[in-house]
Amino acid sequence: MFLNIFMIIIGFIALVFGADILVKGSSNIAKKFYIPEVIIGLTIVCIGTSLPELIITATSSMKGYTDLIIGNAIGSNLCNILLILGFSSMLRPMIIDKDMKTVHIPISIIVTILVLLLGNGIIGYKEASINRIEGWALLIIFAVYFTFPIITTVKDIIKTEGNKKKANAHKEISIITSIIYILIGIIALKYGGDFVVDNAVIIANEVGISEKITGLTIIAVGTALPELITSIIATLKRETDLAIGNLIGSSILNLCLILGLGAAITPIEFSLDFNFSFILSAISLLLLWIFCNLGKGKNTISRFEGGILFSLYVVYIITLFI
Repeated sequence: MFLNIFMIIIGFIALVFGADILVKGSSNIAKKFYIPEVIIGLTIVCIGTSLPELIITATSSMKGYTDLIIGNAIGSNLCNILLILGFSSMLRPMIIDKDMKTVHIPISIIVTILVLLLGNGIIGYKEASINRIEGWALLIIFAVYFTFPIITTVKDIIKTEGNKKKANAHKEISIITSIIYILIGIIALKYGGDFVVDNAVIIANEVGISEKITGLTIIAVGTALPELITSIIATLKRETDLAIGNLIGSSILNLCLILGLGAAITPIEFSLDFNFSFILSAISLLLLWIFCNLGKGKNTISRFEGGILFSLYVVYIITLFI
């Protein structure tokens, strides 16, 4: 038991280290080829902080642990919105921009409800599962969501000379070193995912905790560590738009890319026990939208409102084990 816990800790460390070094190597290559920093942020940073969930999903899917896939995805989303965003807002009120209010948060609500309906067989195939076709549909939604703003942004912001100056000012590492970083990051993520999934399942079986609870709690919080670290640092540096953008973007990515990839590899049986978590996730996002549109301080998530989100997460975790 203690050895399994130790291996899970090692796995989480490897996941965070792997994600960090992979992002660092990829980001440097992007800068060397004069790719705008905003594009790097929209792609590498958002996807990079979600790599632990992605690796664990691929590992779990190939090993048949489908409950871990759903639990990890929706559990990470609840962790993002209630725990991380709530805690970050308690540190410093979060300013929400217009696009986040009118586009990204509503899309995240729609995607959450869509997956809930697909999983319950209300739309799509009439069974409690997400099959390969539905998985590919989620992957297409992911591709459209993440590429459309990039394409529209590139038309306005690519200025080669300006980017060259920024790249030259940046303390660069060589291409070879960047590639080595990427390879080491992939290896760390691969084995970190194996350590977490295998040992978490062993512990869950030994103490009688289901895969659902394991995915919704231990693995969800552990794989959300990159988002947690990124958001806290961004908040303390007063870059709250980066923090909330990373969290909302990662939440959409978790449902479209993570579940989509898992279902494309192996059809995912959807347990009705997950309905409560999906409904709470939709309510939490709706609550977030209400706070930044109708709250006392419009366009801002106050410390008090952050405390409400954080408290909801505490209550949610308690109810899982009761």
